[in-house]
Amino acid sequence: MEGGAPTPARMTTVSRHYFGGGASERDHDLRVDIIENIEEDYGMFVWPCSVILAEYVWQQRSRFSGLKVVELGAGISLPGLVAAKVGADVTLTDIAHSTEVLNNIRRICALNNASCAVSGLTWGDWDEPIFDLHPDIILGADVLYDSANFDNLFATVTFLLENSPGSVFITTYHNRSGHHLIEFLMVKWGLKCLKLLDGFSFLPSCKAASLQGNIQLVEIVLDKEKHK
Repeated sequence: MEGGAPTPARMTTVSRHYFGGGASERDHDLRVDIIENIEEDYGMFVWPCSVILAEYVWQQRSRFSGLKVVELGAGISLPGLVAAKVGADVTLTDIAHSTEVLNNIRRICALNNASCAVSGLTWGDWDEPIFDLHPDIILGADVLYDSANFDNLFATVTFLLENSPGSVFITTYHNRSGHHLIEFLMVKWGLKCLKLLDGFSFLPSCKAASLQGNIQLVEIVLDKEKHK
C-alpha cells in the first residue's frame, strides 16, 4: 500500500463448541463456531463463563424455544447463539460504541447461519434501543467483572425485568469476592435470587477439564414485594 505501512492482519482464530451427545467433534447435536480475536480486548474472546452459560442454555433448551432472549455484553455471543439455535428469538447486544465487537458478532451470526438481531446497548444509557426490548430471558456471561459498571448493569437489568413481566436474568460470574456482592446488588435494586448453582455442577467433564475458576450461575427476578 502506497503512502504508509500496510495494515497488519488481525490475529483471528475460529473455535468450535459442541453441545449434546459426547460434546465432541465426533459426537454432538449442535456445533457453534466462534471467531475470536486474540489481540483484542475481552469482548472478542471466549471466556469460561460463556462456555458454562452456553451449556446451561443447551441443557435448558426446551425452556428457551420460542422465547425472546436478550444477551447483554454479548462479546462473542456463544450463549445467545445457542439460544437462537434451539429456537429462541435472540437479540445480541454490546457497548454501543464498540463497533469492532458488534461487527464481529454479525460475522459470527453469519458464520453459524443464525438469524439474530444485533444492537448497541450501553448499560445505564437510556437510548431508544432499550425501550424496544421485551425479553422473556436476559443472558449475561461474566458481566460482573468491573465494579465501576455494576450499578449501570443492574439498572439496565432491572429496567428490562420491569419492562417484561415474568422475565428472568441468568448470569454466570467468577465468584471472586463471595456471593455477598451480588446479594448486595440484588437487594439494592429490588431483585431476588431464584436459583444459584456451581457452574461446574452441570458441565460435561470434557468441558470442565479445560476450564478453571470458581464460577457460579444465578437466576435473578424482580422481588415483587419491592416493586408494588
